[in-house]
Amino acid sequence: MDRLKLSLKLALFAAPLVLWTGSAIGRDDGRFTDSPLKPWFDSLRSHLGPCCSDADGIAVADPDWDSHNGHYRVRLDGEWVEVPDEAVITEPNRAGRTMVWPVKTVFGVSIRCFMPGSMT
Repeated sequence: MDRLKLSLKLALFAAPLVLWTGSAIGRDDGRFTDSPLKPWFDSLRSHLGPCCSDADGIAVADPDWDSHNGHYRVRLDGEWVEVPDEAVITEPNRAGRTMVWPVKTVFGVSIRCFMPGSMT
């Protein structure tokens, strides 16, 4: 029983660190350095914070996102995840394609930023 309590305490202590570092660690390996859209991607923010860059976002195919009950949702790893209204980027989508910036934590997947596409 003491091990269980210790494990729960460690999980509660570590969760904020995972949430904080998960949004701060990027995967920009330089592939998009010469892209004319790189400064724009780097400047994208939702009400939940910066989205990072194109390398951190995932392009989403039209069948994997929609509007459901007045909110966007996106399919990630075979599961539908509701996009918080605060995560929706409302400025014009210069990339054209739907993009999502998921953050994986010990509590599951949350959405940092979501930019709807044209749904063609």
